[in-house]
Amino acid sequence: MVVPRRACRPPVSFGLVATTERDFYQVLGVERSASDAEIKRAFRKLAQQWHPDVNTDPAAQERFKEINEAYQVLSDPEQRSRYDMFGRAGVGGGQGPTGFEGFGGFSDIFDAFFGGGAGAASARRGRPQPGADLRYDLRITFEEAVQGTEKEIEFGVLQRCETCSGSGAKAGSEPITCPQCNGRGEVRSVRQTMLGQMVNVSACPRCRGEGRIVETPCETCRGDGRTERKRTLRVSIPAGIDEGHQIRLSNEGEVGPRGGPPGSLYVAVHVQPHASLVREGTELFYEAKISIAQAALGTKITVPTVDGEEEVEVKAGTQPDTEIRLRGKGVPHLRRAGQRGDLHVMVDVVVPTKLSKKARELLAAYAEETGESVEHHGGLLEKLGLG
Repeated sequence: MVVPRRACRPPVSFGLVATTERDFYQVLGVERSASDAEIKRAFRKLAQQWHPDVNTDPAAQERFKEINEAYQVLSDPEQRSRYDMFGRAGVGGGQGPTGFEGFGGFSDIFDAFFGGGAGAASARRGRPQPGADLRYDLRITFEEAVQGTEKEIEFGVLQRCETCSGSGAKAGSEPITCPQCNGRGEVRSVRQTMLGQMVNVSACPRCRGEGRIVETPCETCRGDGRTERKRTLRVSIPAGIDEGHQIRLSNEGEVGPRGGPPGSLYVAVHVQPHASLVREGTELFYEAKISIAQAALGTKITVPTVDGEEEVEVKAGTQPDTEIRLRGKGVPHLRRAGQRGDLHVMVDVVVPTKLSKKARELLAAYAEETGESVEHHGGLLEKLGLG
């Protein structure tokens, strides 16, 4: 199933907005005057602590994402300078401490305060609208998730119209420059405030920010430049992928209207559970049930693994809740080539609830041999629920 993932841009606003986002310096635990080397050391230390591969805390993934975001900004001199001056809004963080929503970065904030210039306008001129991202839900088996696989998927997607080559215009005609915005793709309103000149920039309502309009639309796509078609792709599923992981395929989503760039395709992976193995990260767990006699005398049992069945020795005198670890029989690490988790065989000694007369006599003889009383409350058979 393919679901569009369309992002809505917030309206332009000049009011102050409350924010709960943490300061990047606080995230890394450094002073604002910290050197590049100090920032790098702080990032490495936190990354080793919070990386999802080594930290099983449910909050580790979000914490690591926050740490990585802070480092990406503060390790870049230009972005750090913008962040120091304008907060998150200065590094394309959307709404930030300064409260300028919908401006798209430092150049727009500078434009709002100081009137802008031709450079800022030309950066947006004629920008085609990008296509929507798509989501495809893919179901795979437990073994395919552990070992990796390739899958062929088919889905409907808006692609470039073959009749007009994506222009949206009828054969023999061409889109014209929008007369309302003169091809800029934007309209501006200026007002004076106590801070100086404030410029409100929004997409041109006539051409929707494209800078061009189609007067004579293509009959096939009706001016949109796109038609819906079925598409087939082969997707490589890496070994070790888990439930809920997504694979991003850039430029494989919908194409934008009238020649706009394509979005991305997100393949959301859903893994069918195994009949007897339980997964926790890269570790696998199997519960092996054995009898009292097998635990006392020792035995060999067959254990399922993702590579097939394997014979495992249970030593004599094995106690309940004993763990037998099979090294390297777990799940491969997604980000560590050649490394793999373990399979943990958890031994459960099963006490029988019913005994034949012969079995009862033999168990009573064993109790007598070891000097354990079975004739009163608290004896061996009573402990086993058999007295």
